[in-house]
Amino acid sequence: MSSSRRAATAIALSFTFALGGAHAAQAPHPLAASWPGTIRLDVDATDIDHRIFRVREQVPVSPGPLTLLYPQWLPGKHAPRGAIDKLAGLHFSANGQSVAWKRDPLDVYAFQLEVPAGADRLDVEFEFLTPQNPTQGRVVVTPSMLNLQWEAVALYPAGVEARGVIVDASVRLPSGWRFAGALDVAPGQTPNAPGADGSVRFAPVPFATLVDSPLYAGRHFRRIDLAPGAKRPVFLDLVADDAKDLEAKPAQIRAHQVLVEQARKLYGSQHYDHYDFLLALSDDLGGIGLEHHRSSENSADPAYFTDWDKQAPGRSLLPHEYTHSWNGKFRRPADLATANFNTPMQGSLLWVYEGQTQYWGHVLSARSGLWSEEQARDALALVAHTYAENRPGFGWRDVQDTTNDPVVAARRPLPYRSWQMSEDYYNAGLLTWLAVDAKLRELSHERRSLDDFARAFFGVDDGEWGVSTYTRADVVTALAAIAPFDWDAFLSAHVEANAAPLDGLAAAGWKLVYTDSPSAYQRSVEADRKSLDLSASLGIVVGTKDGHISDVRWNGPAFKAGLGATGTLVAVDSRAFTPERLADAIKAAKGGGAPIELLVKDGDYYRTVRVDYHGGLKYPHLERIPGTVDRLAAIFAPRR
Repeated sequence: MSSSRRAATAIALSFTFALGGAHAAQAPHPLAASWPGTIRLDVDATDIDHRIFRVREQVPVSPGPLTLLYPQWLPGKHAPRGAIDKLAGLHFSANGQSVAWKRDPLDVYAFQLEVPAGADRLDVEFEFLTPQNPTQGRVVVTPSMLNLQWEAVALYPAGVEARGVIVDASVRLPSGWRFAGALDVAPGQTPNAPGADGSVRFAPVPFATLVDSPLYAGRHFRRIDLAPGAKRPVFLDLVADDAKDLEAKPAQIRAHQVLVEQARKLYGSQHYDHYDFLLALSDDLGGIGLEHHRSSENSADPAYFTDWDKQAPGRSLLPHEYTHSWNGKFRRPADLATANFNTPMQGSLLWVYEGQTQYWGHVLSARSGLWSEEQARDALALVAHTYAENRPGFGWRDVQDTTNDPVVAARRPLPYRSWQMSEDYYNAGLLTWLAVDAKLRELSHERRSLDDFARAFFGVDDGEWGVSTYTRADVVTALAAIAPFDWDAFLSAHVEANAAPLDGLAAAGWKLVYTDSPSAYQRSVEADRKSLDLSASLGIVVGTKDGHISDVRWNGPAFKAGLGATGTLVAVDSRAFTPERLADAIKAAKGGGAPIELLVKDGDYYRTVRVDYHGGLKYPHLERIPGTVDRLAAIFAPRR
């Protein structure tokens, strides 16, 4: 069976499964397998002054009632985040005459109309008004680059599987810009280089594939081959604010090439015919880290290459998103594999989809050399600290419940994240899979590991890039095939308990300790975020430039003294705030004496807060447990 037919079958099966569960009330009838004819979609992205995408569609139709949908539930976001508020100027016509439409009052993503007699084509026009600044949403157009996400610029027929709607798409780009993405260009077109008028036409694909294939374009562009001579090529496609940011040293490129090699050794397969890492090096384009089957869609600091030593925290992003080609795109939880983009998703296995991907993102960062082993340990120390000290919310929630947070919180800022928790299935999931890996090694006397699970579960059917769904029972069965054990109970104890999943660290031969100095890795994190992380001591995070309090640990010392996640530190012990003075005050108060006195500005009010904390500065590190097997070193070691 071909990849496309397998994909369609898997999607249809997963949708049938969903109809028997929570989705039944919302989607009572199966969707049609296909839509007759091919939709033509043309996007004009040349108006970078106004940051507007202008859209024209031609939809093959028959006379009678028709509903067209704007994509709502977006893969990788696990939530209904389609940017319907940015659609404007919608107009339908057929046979040269306007066609009236109305929006479904109970579903604002659905547009209803009546196709007139004699019409076999519906013409659609609208604009996608991209955000002018971050307060309006993620910025996707700047004077030097753009990020075209096809779901933002297309309507598609209701009642049909997304893989059964074929789209012939094109885009017109600003003069002189180059582009990259997973889509193959149409015959006669040059990859990565538009025609003389800036236009590019792509080979027709199913709508599901189109949505899964975003495009980056820019005036400063570079393409780097990460798998020279490979049967299935892999490229790193860069767009940047400035041409100088594209300069990468051979050793830096080699680390990315080794990432591809180590992933191949881990999974034993590749579920794509070609793959493109899309990476924007920009302060102006909105940040993003999103997975796709044959590409990533990422952004990083402009100094990703040119100030390499300070950019370590950002270098686990590409390994994470690359892993999703296997876990999340090819193998996908059944309740996330919906048949179209307007059927609600369920994220019950996000602690596998994202949690294990987060784990492999860290591991592959170490194995590839994007991180040193020390940096990998220091990154893990920060994760362990979060769950040892900074998630009292486990008192009322568990990891499983946080899989609902893409819908509940929608990644909005939270007043007290440590108590509310949000999408903790990422890093608590990482710790869970560290525990699983250590247990597999222990049970097999170091002969088997999570590597074996990755190859057996995600590495099947080399060369296929459809969708193969899985359930929790499938995960448990696959683990038991590696090493017999009550894996269902083990996983429940980690993701369904009101306790942080921290046991894997000791099982790997390490423990969390605190010293009065941050690691170089943590200093890089703080520099990137322009913050001072005192969550392990005072229980606050504060801006290094303006003293703004961005986070307060629930029931931590600062919280108990009356500080909330608002306001600005003005003074420390009667002197103007600086990060150094705050650190010095914590040192001076160690062991006893007077509380630390903070002058806080909250709106128009000033107040003095006295924090009775005497534990000194505390920063997380990992330390070996004497007499134990160093499984962490084995986990981080490159595969030969």
